[in-house]
Amino acid sequence: MSRVRVSTTVDGDLLESARRLRKNVNDANLLDEALGALIAINRAGEIDAAYAAYDDAPIDGEDEWGNLNEFRLRAGSS
Repeated sequence: MSRVRVSTTVDGDLLESARRLRKNVNDANLLDEALGALIAINRAGEIDAAYAAYDDAPIDGEDEWGNLNEFRLRAGSS
């Protein structure tokens, strides 16, 4: 993993709160964790949005593939 130097100013209270929560973590790792959490939250939102399409079609409705609920019931009974 390549490392990049970041020089910026941040909210001092927010940084102190984060440092108290993660006492044995240096600022670089704290920033890595924060960025990783931000990316994970964003990715979760993307996945949720992709599944929203399933809310538009009832599970027992017909489409070009057939009836999903009927398939599910037959697969579960075999």
